[in-house]
Amino acid sequence: MARFRNSKKKGFVKSFVKKKQPTVDHITGDKIPKSFVFSRGKLPGPLRQLEMDLRKLMLPHTALNLKEKKRNNLKDFLNVAGPMGVTHFLMLSKTESAPYLRVARTPQGPTLTFKIHEYSLAVDVAQSQLRPRCPQDLFKTSPLIVLSGFGTGDQHLKLTTIMFQNIFPAIDINTVKLSTCQRIVLLNYNKDTKLIDFRHYSIRLQPVGVSRRLRKFVQSHQVPDLRSLQDVSDFVTKAGYGSESEADDEAATVTLVSDLGRVNRASTKSAVKLQEIGPRMTLQLIKVEEGLCSGSVIFSEYGPVGDKKKQEESKEENQEDDEESEEDVKGSEED
Repeated sequence: MARFRNSKKKGFVKSFVKKKQPTVDHITGDKIPKSFVFSRGKLPGPLRQLEMDLRKLMLPHTALNLKEKKRNNLKDFLNVAGPMGVTHFLMLSKTESAPYLRVARTPQGPTLTFKIHEYSLAVDVAQSQLRPRCPQDLFKTSPLIVLSGFGTGDQHLKLTTIMFQNIFPAIDINTVKLSTCQRIVLLNYNKDTKLIDFRHYSIRLQPVGVSRRLRKFVQSHQVPDLRSLQDVSDFVTKAGYGSESEADDEAATVTLVSDLGRVNRASTKSAVKLQEIGPRMTLQLIKVEEGLCSGSVIFSEYGPVGDKKKQEESKEENQEDDEESEEDVKGSEED
């Protein structure tokens, strides 16, 4: 009996090998810190968006699409963190009084608990600006970290400084490339109010003394429309050598040691511009624990005695993990 050949041709599938991110900096030789950003308990919609904004802020050394389930407890994330080289946890939670942010070092702590007094999402920051700026390649490199006002000598502030300094990769000022300095995270501590202003900016350089039209012409590679002009010099001088929002301030200008793009050239002065991209938070450090969300309390804003209501608010953070673990046990029994 004759056989019929299959007319469908099998397509050639090229194997795709995903490049793994390096775990050690090839210049400094230090281990690159990685983070997980997740929630503990149910969060409302705005806090869910804040969680995604924090994940985007921690790029590229974080899990942007980290999957969370209701049955996941802290041990589940800790078991995955070891093989993946995750060094820090950023955990968002919500109680009846206020939202909280916990920053912990894995696997043994310490853990810093911050009360979020106010916050603004990245979308809200962009909508408040006339010309929001957020290019696609902005999050390919880690941000720089700048701490201000933490040098008071208190132990809990020293721990806060060390925690945030180690949560981002260290840089060597002698070998760092200017093209990798695209973002900056600023933490400013006010000793009077005991509040921390958390800000996230993008960094861009503009050559001093160059008109906006000429700068856009060099960057866009497009032929300008000169039909309404009598001479090419009119195109250069029509907008002037600067605008009212781009004053040549000596304190905000730097001299580049190497070329950065097509406009900013070496040995020329460029103005440093910071534009906020969010998210924005106002934090208050209320507790420092020795372990990972457990252990002895090194610092407490409410003191050892304090008000009972304030102590109950701080205890709610530790009770969340116990309640979630009980729900996991009940769910497993029902299954």
